[in-house]
Order: sequence, then C-alpha cells, then structure tokens
Amino acid sequence: MLDVIASSFTQGTVWAVMAIGIYITFRLLSITDMSAEGVFPLGGAIGAILITNAINPWLATIIAFFGGALAGAVAGWVHTKLKIPPLITGILMQTGLYSINLHVMDGRPNIALLGQETIYSPLEEMFDISKNMSVTIIALIILAVIILLLVFFLHTEIGLALRSTGDNPRMSEANGINTNAMKTLGYMISNGLIALAGAMVAQKDGFADISMGIGTIVIGLAAVVIVEVILPNKSIGVRLTTIILGSFLYRLIIDTILNQPFIDIRPTDLRLFSSLLLGFVLFLPEIQKGVASRQSASRGGNS
Repeated sequence: MLDVIASSFTQGTVWAVMAIGIYITFRLLSITDMSAEGVFPLGGAIGAILITNAINPWLATIIAFFGGALAGAVAGWVHTKLKIPPLITGILMQTGLYSINLHVMDGRPNIALLGQETIYSPLEEMFDISKNMSVTIIALIILAVIILLLVFFLHTEIGLALRSTGDNPRMSEANGINTNAMKTLGYMISNGLIALAGAMVAQKDGFADISMGIGTIVIGLAAVVIVEVILPNKSIGVRLTTIILGSFLYRLIIDTILNQPFIDIRPTDLRLFSSLLLGFVLFLPEIQKGVASRQSASRGGNS
C-alpha cells in the first residue's frame, strides 16, 4: 500500500501542473476548454523531439510551454474573434492539433526518450536517488514557482481584470476591460501549463505518444473538483496549492482501484473509472445539499 501511495503522490505532483492549467479556464474564466486533450500531447511531442535532437531538456520543456501558449492564443482567437462557443472551439483545437502533433513528431506515433537526459536526470545522478523521488522533487519545485507566479500575477491589475472577466463579463466590459483579450490571455496561460505538464509527463514516462492526451480533461477536472468538495471557499493562493492534494487524491483513488485484489481490473479500464469518479465527485455537492436539507427539516420539525 505504501508503494501505491508513493507512486500516486509522484504522479499527482506532475499531473497537478496540468490540473492548475485546467483550473484557470474552468474556474477563473468559466470555460470548459476541451483543447487540453490536444495541447497535452503537443507539449510532450515538442519536449521529446527537441530532447532527441540534443536540445537541453530544460530549454525543451520551456519551449513546450510556449508551444502550448501559442495553441492557447489560437483557441482564444477562434473563440473571441470568430464567436465560436468554447466547447466547439475546444473540439476544433483538439482535432486540428492531432495532425500538428504528428508533424511535430516527424510523422511517428511515439518518440522514445530511453537513455536521453531529462530534467529529472541530474538530480538522480547527483544524489543517487530513485527516479520517482527525483520526479517528485522537481515537480514540487516547478509547482512552487508556478503557484507563486500565478498568485502574484492574479493580484496585479491585469490578473484582477482576468478574474473579473470570468466572474461577470458584462460588468467587466462596462468598466472598460477588454474581455476578449483577457479570455485569450487565460487560454494562453492555461494551455501553456497543460503543454508544460505534457513535456514533464513524457520525460517521466520515457516517451511521448500521440494519444497521451486522451482523458486529460477528465483528470484535470476531477483533481480540481475533488479538492473543492473537500476544502471549499479558499483564497486563490490556497486553492492553487490544494489542487496538488486533489491531483494526488485522484491518482490514489484510481491506483487503489486498479491494484485492489478482489476484482480483475485492467489498465485499459482506467478511463472508465476516471469518468465514473468525476461523475460521482460532481454529484457529491448535491448529496451534501440533500443531507443538509434533511437535517434542517429535521431540526425544524423537532422544534
């Protein structure tokens, strides 16, 4: 069980980068951005192809972030300038990115990184620690930097304008905020982080695959919603930090289900259980409301 917890925490820290990206569009802008399923493998593809061409892995990872931000800029333009609804925009982006990702990967469905230096390699060699430990430490450092930068940015004038756009677009426009620019900026930050996570996961797993993005939107939403149910009404800084916990809990639940000895469950069933878990978590607030309502009615009847 300890091995499952350790593995879940390692995976949770890496995937938390993607979950924070999902949070920006899902919660701050009230947009469900389906393009994540194309942007995530885009980041993995950019990182992998650059590393196999002898580019420094840190530089390759940073370029992957900007590749995702560029995809986010396109998504923002499609949504704001062409007036296409966010859901359709996301579907168009993930469909188009499939072909772009194949071009980035030079027509190959996957790129192996075995034997290549990654952002995790120096720590392994320097301190003679396991790969999982190295991944966890590097991912936590990257998360700390991301959260600090986001908290600072979201308290600036532009950051507050972005949050205001998500809360009340009409009121924001009435106060002179360019809501289209704020939405596009949100798309860029979100997709940049999602691509960054894709590059990190590819280096952790030792390969980038054209289909590695399938189900990422479910994973990200589950991580966000789980922690919102457990720890509601938190400030932006605390919320971004708690997404790490949500990502870990999601991985722990899924890994526990896959490793339990009672029912034969295959890894191919992972996405089914991910969907079921997200559905349950989304329904949980309604259950809580129902319980609270019955308790209130019971107290009223007793009085």
